[in-house]
Amino acid sequence: GAAARAWLAEHEFASEEGGALLRRVVDNAGRSKAYINGIAATAGQLRELGDLLVDIHGQHAHQSLLKAEAQRALLDHQGGAAADVKAVGAAYRGWRALVRQREEFETNAANVLYERERLEWQVAELEKLAVKPGEWPEITNEHSRLSHAAGLLEGAQEALFVLSESDQQPLLSQLSALTQKLGKLALLDAGLQPILELLEPARIQLQEAVYGLNDYLDHTELDPDRLRQLDARMEAIHSTARKFRVAPEELPEEHAKLAEKLGQLADASDLDGLRRQEEKIRAEYQAAAALLSSKREGAARELGAAVTGAMQDLSMGGGSFVAALNDCEPSASGLEQVEFLVAGHAGSAPRPLAKVASGGELARIALAISVITSNATTVPTLIFDEVDSGIGGAVAEVVGRLLKRLGQERQVLCVTHLPQVASQANAHFQVAKSTLPSGRTASRIDALDAKARVEEVARMLGGLEITATTRKHARELLAS
Repeated sequence: GAAARAWLAEHEFASEEGGALLRRVVDNAGRSKAYINGIAATAGQLRELGDLLVDIHGQHAHQSLLKAEAQRALLDHQGGAAADVKAVGAAYRGWRALVRQREEFETNAANVLYERERLEWQVAELEKLAVKPGEWPEITNEHSRLSHAAGLLEGAQEALFVLSESDQQPLLSQLSALTQKLGKLALLDAGLQPILELLEPARIQLQEAVYGLNDYLDHTELDPDRLRQLDARMEAIHSTARKFRVAPEELPEEHAKLAEKLGQLADASDLDGLRRQEEKIRAEYQAAAALLSSKREGAARELGAAVTGAMQDLSMGGGSFVAALNDCEPSASGLEQVEFLVAGHAGSAPRPLAKVASGGELARIALAISVITSNATTVPTLIFDEVDSGIGGAVAEVVGRLLKRLGQERQVLCVTHLPQVASQANAHFQVAKSTLPSGRTASRIDALDAKARVEEVARMLGGLEITATTRKHARELLAS
């Protein structure tokens, strides 16, 4: 089908031949691998493509037909409303989410107002303090330096005095005199040269230290006003950090976090805005649900007429079928509930399917619906798995003709035990089980030729004992 080809192209599984080969390999350990056209695929992809290629109608369809959800799904399938159902569900969930948000806000309005006022006060306090990222370590370092400035200046001056300004031979002068003296002595004895080479770098290092101390003393000064400013700033930051229960250096981050929280709360507390959003998406839901209702009304008329017509051929003459649409509260499924009603004979009022249909009637109605709704799908292959259980005789022959008519438009595979149904097929396959020497059971499927078809239909007619009469009857069924 076109849908399957589009899916293959979209998911890059298309083959040059244009076909679709689905394969699943199960190893001895029970692990499985899926392939589409020889390319590894997920089990979900295999199932998704399979749904576009094969539509399966199981033997218990008539049981699920009694469930309201199954009835709604069948009608939506008949009306081609799958996309509309999804749109309605999405709009409904969005609408209800906004309703819950609005109701929660209205319930907690006092708490929200208190929380917003608290955040506004906190953010305003932090904005006034205006602590910059990295400010705390910067001012603590400066404060430490200024608070110890007197001691630092005194220590540096003392070191400079000892090195170069002492009245009693400063270290630098002593070392310079010593290196000069050893330099002269090294001219007399080369053995002193290594010692001289050790002392000379020390003299140079001491000279550099003197230069450094002079520079430090030139640039370090007492600044009591700046120190008082730093004391006040640090006290304000430290006090605020204690109040907010964070470290002083974390105040800028705390400020940003609280400001963001306040912004979110302001957005969420816009009751008028919430109501406008709620009304907007409610209108979207109503529009989508109205479109779905329109499609359901058309599908209900078509399905009712088609199933009523089929009932006349299935030994339910005079009966009628109605797909009723009952108004209900808005839901993810739309504005109505679907209920299948049936009247068993002419003149009787349609009543819920479960209350008026016998087991056999229910099986026939379910089969008619399966055949009719299959016409609404584009899936190229239909599988009917013993959907004819519970019927027989002339009704079974009518069922066979219905399936044959369906098979003229697409491929139909039917698993059946009824000769009246099997005889309508163009090709036959026999499913048989046997016990292997190992004791294990093996299943096999064999294609039947013309002669084998007669034998198998005859066996279905007469059981294990096949007579000339049953063979004659089988030939007549196959020829009809």
